[in-house]
Parts: sequence; structure tokens; C-alpha cells
Amino acid sequence: MKKLLIICFGLLVSIGYSQTIGIQSFATGFTKPVEISHPVNDSRLFIVEQGGKIKILNANGTTNATPFLDVASLITTAGNEQGLLGLAFDPNYASNGFFYIDYTNTAGNTVIAKYSVSTTNPNVAISTATILLTIPQPFSNHNGGCLKFGPDGFLYIAMGDGGSGGDPGNRAQNITELLGKLLRINVNSGIPYSNPSTNPYVGIAGADEIWAIGLRNPWKFSFNRNNGDLWIADVGQDLFEEINKVTSPLQSGLNFGWRCKEGNSDFNTTGCSGLSLTAPIAAIDHNSGSCSITGGYVYTGSTYPSLQGKYLFTDYCNPKIGIVATNGSVSYSTNFSGNNFVTFGEDINGELYVAAINNGTVYKIIDSSLSTNQFVSNSFKIYPNPSKNEVNIEKTDASYPVEITIYDTNGKKLWNHKTENISKNIINTSFLAPGLYLMNIKTNEETTFTHKLVIE
Repeated sequence: MKKLLIICFGLLVSIGYSQTIGIQSFATGFTKPVEISHPVNDSRLFIVEQGGKIKILNANGTTNATPFLDVASLITTAGNEQGLLGLAFDPNYASNGFFYIDYTNTAGNTVIAKYSVSTTNPNVAISTATILLTIPQPFSNHNGGCLKFGPDGFLYIAMGDGGSGGDPGNRAQNITELLGKLLRINVNSGIPYSNPSTNPYVGIAGADEIWAIGLRNPWKFSFNRNNGDLWIADVGQDLFEEINKVTSPLQSGLNFGWRCKEGNSDFNTTGCSGLSLTAPIAAIDHNSGSCSITGGYVYTGSTYPSLQGKYLFTDYCNPKIGIVATNGSVSYSTNFSGNNFVTFGEDINGELYVAAINNGTVYKIIDSSLSTNQFVSNSFKIYPNPSKNEVNIEKTDASYPVEITIYDTNGKKLWNHKTENISKNIINTSFLAPGLYLMNIKTNEETTFTHKLVIE
């Protein structure tokens, strides 16, 4: 009678997927990394150092010796939160070569500047720039600094409330000021830019660049590249850090509440009566050890299915990776002590990275529930898993594989191979894209094993 041992895909997903986050060192040697970015369809990662350099980190983990850009002479880092802070590549970077940076100039003010890559060397930028915005800063902290292009093609700019503590000038609620806001500009029209007509204060009282108000220090925000949702992590004051989510299609003119609210709690309600405020999807209590939230991304990669659709974040004072599920519940990884995490990054495949400002290390984020490097049945040892270029199938008893088939998670057959009665069969997996697959192994005893295979 034919024996059959099949582990179905649904069972595979439910067993062992404990949302266990791990980190693997990917590259070292950076000095105060504060941002990780990349152009569309580009496998390189661009690491922004607070001191003024942007360095290219290649897909193989090597870093180019020559910086992509060095603006150290233009900036100040006198304040702990000042320096070169943000980087965003034009969605059409491959054809126009434009990118944008956010830095604190020597006068202590925020500058948004446009640069371009060399026409002869894709690893070096041209040092001349066009200044788009210069925004006065009354204090040295709460600079914001994050830049992202939204799904609408416009450039979004995160601005802190100007600093000190408690927003003494109530700038975040003042619609005539750019501080304490999320700005949105069109860099493809106007000189040096124009304001989209759908910005809430275009044509009426208020600054035309404003898209949303009521933010304290939105150090990092991101868009879910699968559905366009916006996630903003706003650094708190005394009690709470907060995470805000705006579901696509994105609504402009929202008020995220600072300084009326800190998280969901009242902070300074003077002048707040009658305001329509948008509550955070999550508020992180400082009793958890948090002090300064760093927003990340919704995981859209394919290597770790249990992370898909979940938003990852961290905190300068609490070196854990936080996970916000679709229902708003929050869970945490183990403590990665010795790291002060300040930025995440997303690569061409949607895989995520996190960098520590104190030790200059860029880590790759993994689901450690898949980190076991081998699968062992009564008949076979299969390793490594996850795999990059090859998988070894080593027999452990008289049974041996006669046929191996690889399927995608939709059941489509991708590869089939007849094997031999030898101690170890080596399967080349370099043709597979990163992601989760099913490997079906048929034996000489007419037993069939099916198990998961992860390709990095």
C-alpha cells in the first residue's frame, strides 16, 4: 500500500510562525547611520550618515569606498538631532537621476535640497544642488527629517514642532507655520516646486505646503508600497510614543493632535476645543522602556510570510522590534541589547533592515522561527533552509529520493528532477526568486514528503 506523508501548506504556516523577529548583521563600519533608502528597482541601499555622507551598500554586503555624496561642509551636528537626516529618490530616478535630501544647515535651519547623479558614474552624485525650502528652526531638536515620495508622486516632508519641550509656541497647531506638520509638494512643476491643489490650505488661509498638522517629531514615516497606506511614528513627550495610520486613499488635512494630545491622553488643551483630531492606531507607554520611537515599514517581502502585512517599528531606548498587527495590537521581539536603533530600510524585494546609530551596524530583519538551517525527517536531512544557491538532500537510512519537485505557494510546478541513489543530492536553487516554496520529495518506497523551502 502506498504510504503518504503530506504536510499541507496551511499547517506549515500555522506551525512555528510565532512572529519571532531576529536580526542578522549585514554590514558594519558606518558612522551614525540615520536613514536607509534606495531608488525604484535598484538593488543598492543608500546609507545616510548624520555627519553628512551618503554611502552605497551593495546587495552583497560590501560598501563602496567613495561616498555617493558628501555635504559635511553644509551642515551642523551641534544639536543631537541635527545633521544630514533624510534622503528620497525621485520615482523616475532611473531616467532623470534626481534625489532629495533633508539637512540642518550651519545656521541651524532645515533645508530641503535637490541633487542629481553623475551622468558618467552611477555611484557618485553631482555636488551642486537646488534649494527647494529653507525652514527656520527655533531650537536644535525636533527637526523631523524624513522624506518620502507618496503613491501620488508628490514629495512628503516630515517636520517636527521646532523643539524645546511641550511645543511652547504651539506651532504644531498653527496652520501658518510649517513646523509640526507633514508637508507635500510637487517637485515636477513650478520653480523650484509647486503645491498640489488638493493640499488643504491651498487658496485659503494657511501654508500651502501643509498636508497634515498636529505632529510633535515625526522622525520616520513610510508608505505601504502594496496598498499606499501611510504610517507615521511620532516621538512623544513625557508619557507616550504614538503610531498613526492613514488608510489609502489618503485624506489630506488631518490633525494628529499634538499638543492637545500626547497619544490618547490630554497634554495641553488650551485652544483645542472643537478640533477634529485623528487618534493613533497605537500609543506606546513609556513604562515599557520606550523614549523615542523609530517608525519602520509594513513588511511586503516574500521571504517571511508570517510578517506580511505587519508594521515594524523600534525605539532608541528600547532595542526591540515592535510589530503592529492589522488590528492594531502590538507585540515585541526579544531585546537586542547594545543597539540604539534609529532607522529602518526597505530593499528592492521588500525585505527589511534596521540600523543602530551607536555601533554603525546595518542588520537584516528575519523571522527567526525559520532560522533553523536544516530539516530532518526519519529518511532525510535537508539543508540549508533558508537557502540562497543550493539545497542538500542527504539520506539517513535505506530510503532515498527518486524525484524532487518544487512548487510555489499557489501550487504551480516550477521545477522537477529525477534523483539517484547516492548519499547526497545537491539541488541548485539559484533560479528561484526570494520567497517561500514547497518541496515535494518522492522516495523509492513510494513515500512522499512535502515541506517548506525558503529562498533568501
